[in-house]
Amino acid sequence: MPPKSGTDSVKTGADLHHRALERLYGSAPINKKFKSRLEIPGEGQSRLRFTVSEDVFHAAGAAHGTVYFKMLDDAAFYAANTLSTDFFLLTTSFNMNFTKPVRAGDVLAEGRWVSGKRRVLVADARLIDQDGDEIGRGTGTFMRSRIALSGLPGYSEKT
Repeated sequence: MPPKSGTDSVKTGADLHHRALERLYGSAPINKKFKSRLEIPGEGQSRLRFTVSEDVFHAAGAAHGTVYFKMLDDAAFYAANTLSTDFFLLTTSFNMNFTKPVRAGDVLAEGRWVSGKRRVLVADARLIDQDGDEIGRGTGTFMRSRIALSGLPGYSEKT
């Protein structure tokens, strides 16, 4: 019997797409500015592990809202992009709720596809701090672009 998907010798198309999206995330120049790592556990899901440091704090000693947006948008975006194997998605709108200040430390952003599979997709995300508390939540709308994933640096194993 052949090994199941996800083992060393057999990868499904979805597995290959998910690993390629992880590489794409890692290759984006903006992600060199943040200590973060993307994991895609399955279709319609993403996990972004992010370390918040004081260099992104506002004057009151907590992370600036741009950090919330970055984590929430990335988690929702990649959860949605698991369903688009040919084209890069673009964020067309994003709504956020902040529930607790982000202090220095590790944060987990969990993304989940909600609806849509053709041109427009909806996904949400939530932020969990190192104490296990939810610190933010957001929902985004993403539209397929005309930018082929296969042509983007990082998506292909060859780049």
